[in-house]
Amino acid sequence: MSEDRLKELRTEIDAIDDEILALLNRRAKAALEVGAIKGELGMRFYVPEREAEILRRLSSANPGPFPNEGLKAIYREVISASLSLEKPLSVAFLGPRATFTHLACLKHFGESALYIPQINVSEVFDAVERNTAEYGVVPIENSSEGIVSNTLDMFVDNNLLICGEILVEVDQDLLSVTGDIDHVKKVYSHPHAIAQCRAFLERNLREVPVFDVESTSRAAELAVDDPSSAAIAGEAAAKIYGLKTIRKRIQDNTNNFTRFIILGKQPAARTGNDKTSILFSARDEVGALHLMLEPFAKYNVNLTKIESRPVKKKAWEYLFFLDMTGHISDDAVAAAVNDLKMRAQFIKILGSYPRAT
Repeated sequence: MSEDRLKELRTEIDAIDDEILALLNRRAKAALEVGAIKGELGMRFYVPEREAEILRRLSSANPGPFPNEGLKAIYREVISASLSLEKPLSVAFLGPRATFTHLACLKHFGESALYIPQINVSEVFDAVERNTAEYGVVPIENSSEGIVSNTLDMFVDNNLLICGEILVEVDQDLLSVTGDIDHVKKVYSHPHAIAQCRAFLERNLREVPVFDVESTSRAAELAVDDPSSAAIAGEAAAKIYGLKTIRKRIQDNTNNFTRFIILGKQPAARTGNDKTSILFSARDEVGALHLMLEPFAKYNVNLTKIESRPVKKKAWEYLFFLDMTGHISDDAVAAAVNDLKMRAQFIKILGSYPRAT
């Protein structure tokens, strides 16, 4: 009886898969027609707020038991493949491949986008500015190590907008050719990854020298070439470079996330679940920062982050990076920002964009 039922279920699953395949191709044809209309009207091919709307609507309508995370992952690939039919989407990112920035790109844009690795943050900005890539992805902050200062610095003299954000859970593994911790005579990784794993290194590899390199992927490359070395990197690096895992999840804080931002030239429309980021500087006067922040309390705008950075061209002057809940088109956000413009020495709206989930 059980074997007969198993055959029935497999037949049913095959029939369902055939239906899904037919519907995917039907969707692809509709996407091609959408792309043609966008081309005629001179509209953007990739609309981040539309993608956010699709994922949110499907998650809300999902009755289960299929999990929402799985649903989102599938639809990101469906959307990515559909976009590639309209027009291949080019994305510059802080490379090389197998870094967490690359993983963030895949998580958001899917496998079908064209990814262009860059050697530093400024080159990612430059690639988008010069239209070598339509979008750029760079890290902005880590839950353990804080803000990525050189990313913030790039916004001072650059006119690109933040049009999206991506959250990636960061798990650091210790990798080597042999997979044996006793063979490790040196360790390579990015400074942020090393800082995230200090306690493990102190407990297990106290006498082993640790060297900073430009990325976790570069660390993996060095570990491949030298069996006496190990790399601190993510699982993706192990797969791409053929390394064995000595220990998994060696970071001190297991609840470790990195936030990445998507750079573009076109502002994102309101979705109803947005964030707005700005830069501003205060005048040199008593209570200046209080005066700058007062409008947000006045209009009941929730501030989710404030970070200060020294102004490189002037000693002892600071820029402030501010995140708030809401879109710049929201009445309360617009009113608070307009009040701030009257008080600040300098202000720059970096963008409003869909919140990462």
